[in-house]
Amino acid sequence: MSPSKTHFLFTVGGVLSGLGKGITTASIGLLLKSKGFSVTAVKIDPYISLDAGTMRPAEHGETFITDDGGELDQDLGNYERFLDVNLTKDHNITTGKVFQTVIDNERHFVYNGRDAEMFPDIINEIKKRIYDKAKGFDFCLVEIGGTTGDLENLPFLHAAREIGRENKALYLMVTFLPFLHNVGELKTKPTQHAVVALRQVGINPDFIITRNEVPIGKNQIDTISARCFVDPIDIIDNPDTKNVADIPLRFAKEKLTERILEKFNLSPRTSRLAPWKKYLENLQNAKGMIKIALVGKYVKHGDHDHKDVYVSVLEAIKHAASATKVKVQVDCYDSTDIVSHLSDLKKYQGVIVPQGWGSRGTEELIKTIQYVREKKIPYLGLCFGMQLATIEFARNVAGLKDASSEEINPKSKNLVIHLMESQKTALSQKRFGGTIRLGAYPCRLKPKSLIQKLYQTETISERHRHRYEFNNQFKDILVSKGLIISGVSPDNTLVESIELSAKKHPFFVGTQFHPEFKSRPLEPHPIFVGFIKACLKQA
Repeated sequence: MSPSKTHFLFTVGGVLSGLGKGITTASIGLLLKSKGFSVTAVKIDPYISLDAGTMRPAEHGETFITDDGGELDQDLGNYERFLDVNLTKDHNITTGKVFQTVIDNERHFVYNGRDAEMFPDIINEIKKRIYDKAKGFDFCLVEIGGTTGDLENLPFLHAAREIGRENKALYLMVTFLPFLHNVGELKTKPTQHAVVALRQVGINPDFIITRNEVPIGKNQIDTISARCFVDPIDIIDNPDTKNVADIPLRFAKEKLTERILEKFNLSPRTSRLAPWKKYLENLQNAKGMIKIALVGKYVKHGDHDHKDVYVSVLEAIKHAASATKVKVQVDCYDSTDIVSHLSDLKKYQGVIVPQGWGSRGTEELIKTIQYVREKKIPYLGLCFGMQLATIEFARNVAGLKDASSEEINPKSKNLVIHLMESQKTALSQKRFGGTIRLGAYPCRLKPKSLIQKLYQTETISERHRHRYEFNNQFKDILVSKGLIISGVSPDNTLVESIELSAKKHPFFVGTQFHPEFKSRPLEPHPIFVGFIKACLKQA
């Protein structure tokens, strides 16, 4: 069962969650890959849910979509972007998936009549899933979600310990050092307790990555080293940064990769960090400046800005900004508040309306789209943003005043966006999880359209996540009024992208698919590059 040639590196969390274990894991993967090794990554989420598909965006953050239709934790997006690979739904392991398989095995007599148990059955299923994804790679990086000491991730820690007994493995803890402003001191005690909790399951960390508001000093390093039995050289400080793409270079400066390879008795095969450095240099040394407004439904969580829901969109903007060597400032607006700020949009060179669900805030978004269309501000609508752009055009250009979506107002006489035929049974039975149109599908682009010129090809494949679609009954009237259907499914049944002609608007594009999921730092997505270039012309 064990892929004996694979080296395993487990990343665990200490003190609290949300510290950036995914970025840490992705950064190490990038560095190992730059040294000439093949690398894959697995994310473990200890929740009972099968996947992230039914979770509230404002609480969980972005749901990342893979080519094979996985609705996964956003860290899979970090892995894909940093490692420049396409992962699958099976690279995300949840407690729900593991328990479901073990229960199914018991029902099918796989255990020959004995009772199914946490040990060995749950642990073995976790190991099997990790081993299946590790085959053929030099390194398999495994991020165990949650915080050490949680009940939820104990089975995964036990599996990690067993994998370490069967293979070459290292363990890395990302931990938080709170800074007490009243005394001006970083405290190491919570980290010491976190390491004790990890040792209780038989794991001693080989590395400790400290996360904190301010850099740590020698005193803190010495204390952590003495109390946690980790050499000072293997304690890496990683204070807050504005750009997560800086972290691989920070780790490289601390020679983290060299220490990992040394512990595995391996030598670097190559050294290829120059492209990543160039990506960052373009961002840091850019001379021009443009401002983009992102107007979405999930930019707030309570009284605070939520930075995780649209993380792939924000990263795709950075990728395009580096390619065009321009600084981009992105300001986020809550759709429910945007109407009172519509005039503020005049100061932006571009506006993006990303994904969303339900009716809340949609009329405000439609007014936003009308404003940017009439004021000729470059516009990019992603999934929900394309659907709402269609509604806006139908109302204010084609004269269908009550035009709407079946999701927003099912009583409308002009449902220019309606429920996909394939979704009706699932929705009527309230089967929400994993039933919508998910994953990569081909799309045929209209020759000489703007989007076709951006892609420089007439057939593409992009990732989807939706259950409502453009209603073809309205295609003729909308096209007659100037809407361009620039992308369709190969069988011509689904509208995949819309746009306005260059004579009517400098850049007005809506896609039913999600181009942000395929954008990479070193391979920026052509739609985002085209959008940024159009914004530059408005500066």
